Amino acid sequence: MPWPAFDPLDYPHTSRRTVVYAANGMTCAGNPTAASIGLQILLKGGNAVDAAVAMAAAMPLVEPTGNGLGSDAFVMVWKDGKLYGLNGSGPSPAAATIEGMKARGLTEVPAYGTVSSDVPGCVAAWSAVHKRFGSLSFKDVLAPAIRYAAEGFVVSPTVALLWERAFRLYSGMKADPQYAPWFEAFAPEGRAPRAGEIFRSPDMAKTLMRIAETEGEAFYRGEIADAIGRFYEDHQGFLKASDLAAYKPEWVDPIRVNYKGYDVWEMPPNGHGITVLMALRILAGMKLGAPLTAETMHQQIEAMKLAMADTAMHVTEPSAMRVTTEELLSEEYAESRRALIGEKAMLPKAGDPRGSSTVYFAAADRDGMMVSFIQSNYRGFGSGIVIPGTGISMNDRANNFTLDPEHVNCLAGSKRPYHTIIPGFLTKDGEAVGPFGIMGGFMQPQAHVQVVENMIDWHLNPQQALDAPRWQWVGGKRVEVEADMPQAEILKLARMGHEVSIKADMTLMGRGQMILRNRDGVLCGATEKRTDGQVMCF
Repeated sequence: MPWPAFDPLDYPHTSRRTVVYAANGMTCAGNPTAASIGLQILLKGGNAVDAAVAMAAAMPLVEPTGNGLGSDAFVMVWKDGKLYGLNGSGPSPAAATIEGMKARGLTEVPAYGTVSSDVPGCVAAWSAVHKRFGSLSFKDVLAPAIRYAAEGFVVSPTVALLWERAFRLYSGMKADPQYAPWFEAFAPEGRAPRAGEIFRSPDMAKTLMRIAETEGEAFYRGEIADAIGRFYEDHQGFLKASDLAAYKPEWVDPIRVNYKGYDVWEMPPNGHGITVLMALRILAGMKLGAPLTAETMHQQIEAMKLAMADTAMHVTEPSAMRVTTEELLSEEYAESRRALIGEKAMLPKAGDPRGSSTVYFAAADRDGMMVSFIQSNYRGFGSGIVIPGTGISMNDRANNFTLDPEHVNCLAGSKRPYHTIIPGFLTKDGEAVGPFGIMGGFMQPQAHVQVVENMIDWHLNPQQALDAPRWQWVGGKRVEVEADMPQAEILKLARMGHEVSIKADMTLMGRGQMILRNRDGVLCGATEKRTDGQVMCF
C-alpha cells in the first residue's frame, strides 16, 4: 500500500471519530455544505477538479470567515502519474509603494482597509485549473454555489463563532465608511448569523453567475473589475481595474523532500510550503522518541523555529529572492541547522544557505485524479472591504509585506508577497498517496509537519493524525499547546526553557482535511475535530 501502515503503538491520545472509506469518489471540506456540493458534482459525472472548483466557488458563501471572492488560491492536481501546481496568489497593486505608504504616515502595511489588498487570484485559479483539467462545463460546476447563494445555506457552529468575532471586530471600525458594505453584505440584520440559521446572499449569487457565464473574465476585465476599481479609488486604495486586467495565475512545479520513504510535496515560493520541507529535512536526521513527549516536541519545535526564521528572512516573490529553493533544501544546510538544536529552547536566527482564517478542501475521483486546494483572504474576512452589491470580500494579503526596503519581502508594485497558504500532497514510489492541508496562517507549516510525522513516524491513520493535540511556536521561546496535551509533558517543556501557554480555543491550531488512496483504489478520508468538517463519498 502507498499509505503508511496504520497501526499506532502506545499513542497517548485517541480520536473520537473514525476515518471514512470509499471506492468511487470522495470530497473533504471544513464545511458540510461545501463537501456536499463537491459530492453533487462527482455524482453528476464530474471529476475531482470539477468537484474541487465547485467547492472553491461555494466557500466564500458557506465559510466567509476564512475566504471570499477576493481571495488567493493555491492548487495541486494529481493526474496520470504527475503532480501539477497552480499559484493563484495575486501581486500588489502596481501603484503600491513603500513611499506611498509612508506618505500616509504608515510604518507598516495595515491589516484592514483598502490599502491592505493585493490583486485577488482565486477566481482566475478556478478558471485556469478547470480549463486544463475539468470535464463538466464551468456553468455546471458553479451552479450549486449560485443556487445556495440565492436560496440560502444553513450556518454551521464554528463558522457562526468566527462570524460573531468578525462582527465585533468590524463594529469597532463602523464609523469608517469603507467598512459599511461589510455590514450590508454579512450582517444584514444588524448582527452575525447564528448557528442553524439560513443565510442568503443574492449579491454573491449574481456575481457568481457572471463569473460562470464569462469563465471569470468579468471579474478581471469586465464590469466586476470596474466596480472593484471604482470602490478602491473612492476610498483611497491602490488597487485599480488595470491591476486585475493584468493578472494571470502561474503554473509551477511543486517541490518535495523525501521523509522516511514518502515524498512530501509543497508549493514553491512565494508560499511558505518550503518551511515544511526544511523542517522535515532537519528532523529526518534526528532520532525522535515517543510521540507527545517533551523530548520529541522539543526537537520538532526547535526544527520548526529554524525553518520559519529562514523562511521569514528569505522567502518572497521568487525573482526577488537572494537564495534559491535548492540551497534552502540542501542536506548540507539542513545538517548545519540541525547541529544548532540542543537540550534547551533557543532564540532562532535565520541562517545563510548560500555557498554550501483560510479554507482547505480536497477531492478524489474513481479515475485516480486527486486535488489539494486552499484559498484565503488571510485574516478571516480579510481587509473588511466588501465591494457594494457584489458580495465580494477582499483580501488583506498586502499586510504580509514589510516596509523595510532592504528586506527581500519589501513592498513593491506588482510583486507577490511571502504567502502563508499551502496545500500539501504525499506520494510514495511514484504513486499518489493523497492530498492534505491544514488551515491557519502561520500555524499551517507547523501543523503539516506534525500531521505528516504522526502518520509516518507513529503510524496514525488520517483521522488520528489530524485530531492529535498540537503545539504552535509563536515567536521567541513562546509555545502554545492545546489543553488535551499531556500535562506532565507541558511541565517538562517549560523546564527545557520553553515559555508554554495552554490554549483552549482550538480554532487557533488549524483545521484540516485529508484523503489518501491505496493501490486497490480505496479512499480513506478524514476531517478534524477543530472544524465543522465533513467527508462525503460514494
